[in-house]
Amino acid sequence: MTGRPPPAPTESAVAVRPPRRTWREAIVARVRAGTGSLSRQFALAVAIVVAPVLLALVVVAWLMVVSGHAAILVGAIVAAAGILAVAGAKLLADGILGDVTAIRDGLEAVRLGEREVRISTTADDELSELAAAANAMIEQLRGEETARNQSDSARRDLVAAVSHDLRTPITSLRLLAEAVGDEIVHGEQRRGYLRRMRTHIDALSALIDDLFELSRLEAGDISWSLERVALHELVGETVEAMRLQAEAKGVSVVAHVPAELDPARANPEKLQRVLFNLIQNAIRHTPADGSVVVRAEPVPAGIEIEVADSGDGISAAERDRVFAAFYRGGADAARTGEGAGLGLAVSRAIVEAHGGRIWLADSPVGTSIRFSLPAASASAATPADVMS
Repeated sequence: MTGRPPPAPTESAVAVRPPRRTWREAIVARVRAGTGSLSRQFALAVAIVVAPVLLALVVVAWLMVVSGHAAILVGAIVAAAGILAVAGAKLLADGILGDVTAIRDGLEAVRLGEREVRISTTADDELSELAAAANAMIEQLRGEETARNQSDSARRDLVAAVSHDLRTPITSLRLLAEAVGDEIVHGEQRRGYLRRMRTHIDALSALIDDLFELSRLEAGDISWSLERVALHELVGETVEAMRLQAEAKGVSVVAHVPAELDPARANPEKLQRVLFNLIQNAIRHTPADGSVVVRAEPVPAGIEIEVADSGDGISAAERDRVFAAFYRGGADAARTGEGAGLGLAVSRAIVEAHGGRIWLADSPVGTSIRFSLPAASASAATPADVMS
């Protein structure tokens, strides 16, 4: 039986092999490799034991015919045959035992917590297949533990980020509430404190809503009505709603969406939230006299929407992480407005839940974020269905 070739070891893997072989053991290893399966190896071991004894019996019978006074010679022949049989069987058994020991030591190392383990055997037989299966198990275990460690690290980072973003507004709220409650401030100053308290409360509410939305999306807890969405109208409404904020910063925001563009298959409220997040983020990172442009165009796989700004852009070191929750890159690259850095993460989750994807597109100036959506089927029988 030919064993499956074991997977290639990683550079840092610890190889667990049988002990260094002598020339006799090397010969035995070649014999085992040539013999094949363990059943054949055991048959060979039996043959090694039995054949010399049979040979001795043949010689004894011949000598008894030739001479009746060969007892000493007969005993010597039988003894030599027995010694040769035991030595040959022991060499073969030692090779098998060495492979079993290598597998045992490798699995014991894994039990003690070692994961960079590589088990090797000396022959291509069932033990080689067992070693290959053990190596595959160790590789899978190492991958699962790495993924779990990364998940735990991300969870710790998330808790730390949430704690930071809760602590700041709560501390401000406590100070403002104490000032108002102790009647330290009066009149217009008191009303200003109350407005600032409302701002912090709104920020906390938005953070909690974003966290709840992100956790539901990542858990797959989705139940949306999907409709044929006219992007010309939806994008126009969203841009118009953001115009006041853009003008306050001296930024122009425009939409270039052809009226004849095919509708998208999407949830209009969730899609508008993605647009709000991206446009708000673009306005925030665009200097005065800059511009934000929203475009949409058909592509073979559906529809692509782009939000491009003329700001400073995103550095190459941050491009792979801007859609991560709470990532603070450069000047808070992943934050939207006064939020906690969840806007782009939520946008990514919403787009992916629609069956699309979102990415940073190459742009000579500023930042360009594109995302794709499926186009609504022209033969759809119902105006809406439910995603779950």
